[in-house]
Amino acid sequence: MWQALSQLQPLKPDFVSVTYGAGGSTRDRTIRVTTEITDRTSIPTVAHLTCVGSTKTELVEILNQYKSAGIKSIMALRGDPAGGPRAEWQNIEDGFDHADQLVQLAASLGDFKIGVGAFPDGHPASGFNFDKDVDVLIRKEELGATFATTQFFFESSKWHKLVERLLKRGSKLPIIAGILPITNLKQLDRMVELSGTPIPAAVSKRFENSLNSPEDIKKIGVEIATELGNELISLNAPGLHFYTMNSASSTISIAKNLGLVR
Repeated sequence: MWQALSQLQPLKPDFVSVTYGAGGSTRDRTIRVTTEITDRTSIPTVAHLTCVGSTKTELVEILNQYKSAGIKSIMALRGDPAGGPRAEWQNIEDGFDHADQLVQLAASLGDFKIGVGAFPDGHPASGFNFDKDVDVLIRKEELGATFATTQFFFESSKWHKLVERLLKRGSKLPIIAGILPITNLKQLDRMVELSGTPIPAAVSKRFENSLNSPEDIKKIGVEIATELGNELISLNAPGLHFYTMNSASSTISIAKNLGLVR
C-alpha cells in the first residue's frame, strides 16, 4: 500500500480513501492506516465508516478518533455483512441499520465532509430500484452528505442518467464517478458477484482472446478505463475515483492517457 501511495503521489490526487473489510473486519486497522497516511503524506484522506457491527457509542468514538487525527472527510456507508452485499443484514443492539443514520450522526459531531455511496447500476439492497436509490441519495444529502462516490461501472450513460435525475430533483450533490481498472478477471468476477454491477457484453468480448495473458488483460483494462474516463470528462463529471486495489501502475497509465498528468 505504501509503495502504491508513493507512486500515486505525483498525480496530486484530491484524496485517497481507505476501506473496511467485509463485516467491518478491518475497522481498527483502517483507523490506524488512515491516521498514518494523514501523518506521512500530503494526500488528504477519506476514511470509510460503516454501520456493520458497531454500536452508536462505538461510532461516536471512531469519529472522534478521526477528528483527533486531523481527518476531515469520511465515507459513510451501511457496509456489507460478513457474507457480502447479498447476505442477510444482522441488527445489533444500539446499532444503525442504514447509512443515512450514520450521515446524520457524523454531521452532528463536527465539520466533516461526508461522502456517501451512489450506484449507477442500482443497489442490491433496493432490488436495483433506480427511483428508490435516487430517493435515498436525496435523503442523505438532506441529512448532511456533501459528496457521493459511485460504485464502479462501465457505461457512462448510467452515471449520466443518475446525475440528470438528481438534478431534476434539485440535488446539488457532486457525484464522483468510480472507475475500476481491470487487471485481473478472477478478481473482477468476484467484485461483480458481490456488488451486482453488470459487465456489458461489449466489455467481456474485448478479453476473449487474452484470457491467458495477464499483460494483455491489464492493457485492455487500461484502454477500457481510459475510454470511460474520457466520456465522463466530456459529461463534466466532477471527479474520477479510481479503485486502485493497492496497485498504482494502471491508474497512472490511465491518468496519463486522459491528460491528467504528464
